[in-house]
Amino acid sequence: MIIRAKGIEKSFGSLKVLKGIDFEAARGEVVSIMGASGAGKSTLLQILGTLSTPDKGSLTIDGTDVSSLSGNALSRFRNRSIGFVFQFHHLLPEFTSLENVMIPALIAGRSEKAAREEAAALLESLGLSSRTSHKPSELSGGEQQRVAIARALVNKPAVLFADEPSGNLDSVTKAELHRLFFDLRDRLGQTIVIVTHDPSLAQMCDRSLFMRDGQFENN
Repeated sequence: MIIRAKGIEKSFGSLKVLKGIDFEAARGEVVSIMGASGAGKSTLLQILGTLSTPDKGSLTIDGTDVSSLSGNALSRFRNRSIGFVFQFHHLLPEFTSLENVMIPALIAGRSEKAAREEAAALLESLGLSSRTSHKPSELSGGEQQRVAIARALVNKPAVLFADEPSGNLDSVTKAELHRLFFDLRDRLGQTIVIVTHDPSLAQMCDRSLFMRDGQFENN
């Protein structure tokens, strides 16, 4: 298993949001997590993605005990091993598509030439070779999300986490984006964990889990 989480608990004040979650995902698997708002889906995704720390439990990603990392070591691991795609693209408005995609590679210490070549190749593979010099404000919502996906993939992470990645898109663009995730898995062997409210996306996944009140149903 490339992801193995055991006994994950998380509270905010007196509110217990996650109640002993166990989760595993295999290499190359696409898993969706569904559930009503407030069920704990995004909190779990943030913990799996090392953006938040659980109160209890253990997490191993790609053979690394993430629970043992902190500070700069955790930041380096996250930069190299994990990619994120959010509902709101979080692209930096002052930079071009190409520059936005390059940033994680530069943070990882790659040369500007290598980062530029990898970013350009990813954008081309996502059908954006004519948009590399455009800033986010000059792109459609679907184009912005594809730039965000390229940025998430530029360091060839072991795992891609997506939180409502198509929630802001029209139906045609949404369908294209959904197909893209599976194309990426087939081409790159990516493990992808997707939080979504979209049943059509969940049905496409290898496995779909449903959260209710901080636990997976049938656990």
